[in-house]
Amino acid sequence: MKVLLFNGSPRKNGCTYLSLQEAAKAMESQGIETEILQLGDGPVWDCAACGGCAGKGRCIWEDDPANQWIEKARQADGFVFGAPVYFGHPAGGFLALLDRMFYAGADVFVHKPAAAVVSARRAGTVASLDVLYKYFGICQMPVVSSTYWNMVFGPAPRQVAQDQEGLQTMANLGRNMAWLLQCIQAGKSLGLTPPQAETACRTDFNR
Repeated sequence: MKVLLFNGSPRKNGCTYLSLQEAAKAMESQGIETEILQLGDGPVWDCAACGGCAGKGRCIWEDDPANQWIEKARQADGFVFGAPVYFGHPAGGFLALLDRMFYAGADVFVHKPAAAVVSARRAGTVASLDVLYKYFGICQMPVVSSTYWNMVFGPAPRQVAQDQEGLQTMANLGRNMAWLLQCIQAGKSLGLTPPQAETACRTDFNR
């Protein structure tokens, strides 16, 4: 089993990476393979609502990580989405990428466990988690929690390294993710399959 951890920060080894690394170590101690994917500081396309991805499972824009990450997600069993908090909400470039990934490649996420983690100097963490959780809700993804809200505090990695409760939360999150994946695998071995969702009804209030 494998979990992808998405680092939505432009900084490769910053505060968000440190929190994801802590969760990854806990998962690996339980036999779960992990991979941290780095967004970086390159340009990212926003969703243009063009419909060009319909039936293709990939976005029409090819020059950022969206399609590469969608393909990796097809082979993954679970996900952790990590974002720094900028101006009280998750970093804009990461949200633009997630909009396109979940719109073009929604099928690769359905029924797979997910968690969100955020890092901040001070404010905006709870609001940022709420934004990230919305992606999970529309794709029928079990949400993995921890012993506190999944956040770390500090303006730089050396301060985050001193946030003992924050790092403890990340480690507990990693163990909970591993446990849930093992439960899902055990269920599959007994012939349990995900429910089939009804999709016939769609209410548009402006028609």
